[in-house]
Amino acid sequence: MKNYHDYKECIDACLQCAALCNHCASGDTQEKDVNMMAKCIQLCMECAAICYAAAQLMSLGSSQAKEVCFICAQLCDDCYAECSKHNHEHCKECAAACKKCAEACRKMA
Repeated sequence: MKNYHDYKECIDACLQCAALCNHCASGDTQEKDVNMMAKCIQLCMECAAICYAAAQLMSLGSSQAKEVCFICAQLCDDCYAECSKHNHEHCKECAAACKKCAEACRKMA
């Protein structure tokens, strides 16, 4: 059974991505046109949720970790695509973290 040490690189990428997705969603709420940022906010919150779930399941050595990481990579791709459309610093940071996390999750899955 695989455990935390086997998944550490991917766990770290997921946790960093989740934190930056939360930061981005929060930053989006401070932008002048919040309605324009609604899709970004939603995707960032969804991405953070799946990243935390993936990290937790990998830490537990779950037999479902690979499946969740596959879904995590897909959601990270979606969040990356949306955040890349915006020129805010928090969106750029989030996009970079999403790209890194998607790569790590694909490698793991």
